[in-house]
Amino acid sequence: MMTVDTLFVRTSPEAMFAVAVDVEAWPRHLAHYRYVQVRERRVDETVVAMSANRPFGPLNWPTWWTSLMWVDRDRSTVRYRHIEGITTGMEVEWKVESRDGGCFVTLVHEWMGPKWGPLRRPAAEWVIGPVFVHGIASRTLAGLARSLERPNG
Repeated sequence: MMTVDTLFVRTSPEAMFAVAVDVEAWPRHLAHYRYVQVRERRVDETVVAMSANRPFGPLNWPTWWTSLMWVDRDRSTVRYRHIEGITTGMEVEWKVESRDGGCFVTLVHEWMGPKWGPLRRPAAEWVIGPVFVHGIASRTLAGLARSLERPNG
């Protein structure tokens, strides 16, 4: 399963990258995030637990996962590997690239699916990827962009 979310954001790449890295502040910018907790800061990686709601009309489906997080400031990328939760093993990359008038952000999620035997692939490709991963990632990207694009953002 692979999902790709992209967005042009009318802000500097430095500002976008800073908000992408500051995951502990995401719940202040994003109504669908329930919490982000840094569990451990290591020399070259951070262990971070996150939880977000996936809305379905008036109802919210709570999701949670724990990831290893790596920040590469030279390449303007943030990478994650999910280590707990239904999406264990998922690889995620945020990439911020400079463009005229702002920056272009690409969010890629890759995953082999849950360990559910023959249901593994359909669960990942038909439900978890397009409904949950894309549903949350697209809201995250759009919400962070809105917070940066508004005056005094």
